Amino acid sequence: MLARLTFFFGFAFKVLVASLGLVSPATAGVVIDGTRVVYPGQKREVTVNVHNNGEAPSLVQTWLDAGNPQAKPGEDKVPFLLTPPLFRLDPTKGQSLRLFYTQEPLPADRESLFWLNVLDIPPRESATPDMPNKLEFAFKHRIKLFFRPDKLPGTAADAPAQLTWKLVAKDGKVGLEVSNPTPYHVSFNQVTVIAGGASLSANADMVSPFASRTFELSKQEVEPAGSLQVDYSFINDYGGITKGTFKAPATR
Repeated sequence: MLARLTFFFGFAFKVLVASLGLVSPATAGVVIDGTRVVYPGQKREVTVNVHNNGEAPSLVQTWLDAGNPQAKPGEDKVPFLLTPPLFRLDPTKGQSLRLFYTQEPLPADRESLFWLNVLDIPPRESATPDMPNKLEFAFKHRIKLFFRPDKLPGTAADAPAQLTWKLVAKDGKVGLEVSNPTPYHVSFNQVTVIAGGASLSANADMVSPFASRTFELSKQEVEPAGSLQVDYSFINDYGGITKGTFKAPATR
């Protein structure tokens, strides 16, 4: 079910509005407790709480996807059951979503990433003489779901300190490459590069387990072979922000 964007002058069309960076609790009635979900492999189930902070009841639809933000409910095959998939949530009330791992095989040596979608569909309001044209939104929240197998080495909190960073040149551009030797995903809040006397921001979001990614820099006036300092902040399991620093000498 897609979000509605309805004009009361003879036509309607549909639109999805993601909550990440676009919708705040002040504009969306239904909110999720937390910014991510961690599912430990030994757990039988995990609960996620949602609340209606608005002044009107909402119809709420929930589903999971495997990485496609445009996937409709049921389109992506995921090894979880999520209940309830559709419910009414009255003002000031809450609802617990229950997640069950179906035991379908997932990698045992690293985390797996899925996404939880919560669509908040407010009631349709009728047009009035003083407000003949009305705009109705339904807000889609989409947050990360990490499945964390048992007995992974280290901890998610320690993983960012094990990342290695370097400047790389490719196709005439300089980027910031990060390598993750750990079995945990690392999600960044902010990354700043200090190199050659310049301070640059990097458009960094996340690096997967045992993977490398190259992020775009805000400026190109930097020497890849020079000394490097990376000041970063990452988002922990509880949605908090933790800071770290990486330093590397010049490679010449």
